[in-house]
Amino acid sequence: MAAPSWILSLLNPRKNVLASMHMKCVSTRLRKYGLRFDDLFDPMEDMDIKEALRRLPREVVDARHQRLLRAMDLSMKHQYLPDDLQIKKEKAEREALGAMPLYQRTIP
Repeated sequence: MAAPSWILSLLNPRKNVLASMHMKCVSTRLRKYGLRFDDLFDPMEDMDIKEALRRLPREVVDARHQRLLRAMDLSMKHQYLPDDLQIKKEKAEREALGAMPLYQRTIP
């Protein structure tokens, strides 16, 4: 059963400022553990997510699995990923995806 459209628009970060702020806050906290927002999606909960993970290249799925394992390990040790690693990993991820680094972005 699908949710009503007004609920979906309320939860969409592109349409709702509060949802956008929440997503940024959660992403910031996840970055402390070396995770991405997309890593939170559970393949056991939704068959579409399971199918999407199946279609991804093996390296991407393995990297996701390693991020989850590292995050669980850091959480159990009550530690965060060091700041320099957070920045290096984010920079490497942006370069791999073809995005410009944050310090080179320009506002049109």
